[in-house]
Amino acid sequence: MNLPEKVTLIEVGPRDGFQFEKKIIPTELKLKIINGILDAGIRNIQVTSFVNPSIVPQMGDAEELINLLPKNKDAVFSCLVLNEKGLQRAENAGIKHVEISISASDTHSRKNSGMSFETAFAGAIKMIEFGKSRGMNIRAGIQCAFGCAYEGDISADRITQTAKIFAESGADIIAVSDTAGMGNPVSVKNVIEHLTPVICNLPIVIHLHDTRGLGLANVLSALECGINHFDTAIAGMGGCPFVPGASGNISTEDTANMMESMNIKTGIEIHKLAACSLMLETFFNKKFPGKIHRLYSGNRYD
Repeated sequence: MNLPEKVTLIEVGPRDGFQFEKKIIPTELKLKIINGILDAGIRNIQVTSFVNPSIVPQMGDAEELINLLPKNKDAVFSCLVLNEKGLQRAENAGIKHVEISISASDTHSRKNSGMSFETAFAGAIKMIEFGKSRGMNIRAGIQCAFGCAYEGDISADRITQTAKIFAESGADIIAVSDTAGMGNPVSVKNVIEHLTPVICNLPIVIHLHDTRGLGLANVLSALECGINHFDTAIAGMGGCPFVPGASGNISTEDTANMMESMNIKTGIEIHKLAACSLMLETFFNKKFPGKIHRLYSGNRYD
């Protein structure tokens, strides 16, 4: 097997994970979790999203949280934006790394953003150009890249052409998401093989949900295709409120454990990360779908 020597896990729990929970997390606890993630060795964290707080109240403290983030010179804090207003808020808050994300599924796009695919696509291109003009690092994301709960299979050509234009418009990295958790190792390989030749040698991030229990199998398929950047969420938190039956992201601890067992370096101290997950399970009084963090139930941050 042709596998990388090391990978970068991008922690999306503080954004993708938290936004799925109804119980509002105090800003102080969010900050404590982010500091714990940093202490565990992760250096790339998606900390929030700039969205309408009346629709996603969990993200209503975005500016306050960003103002309180530690000034780690080697840490990359990023956020998600869905429209030009969100991008302007990110710029005003001083965030230099932003993700612009649209859905390849027209139906999901309308439910998730209130826009058709074509409208969202045109808006994303303008946002990339605006962000680059402001010196931002732009990650361009494509949701439902491996299938849609409403429309079924999504054309590989649509994914490829969308990514190609994003790259040509100035995006710094391309992210493809299995929003509905419908991907399998063969479809993951197929999408990556279509993408790679057309995105101007930009890095690819794979964002996987574990809805059907194939998350780590899909990770292995992506690794074999040369991918070494993955979105993960502590404890397997997350999900999309506009996808029926959606479950969380692949667990950061589970993914790191698999990587380390295969002699692929992550730079992560899993027991420290697990302590953050256990703290959140205590706060929410529930268990999250990840597995490895439960092996460290004796290790908690007070």
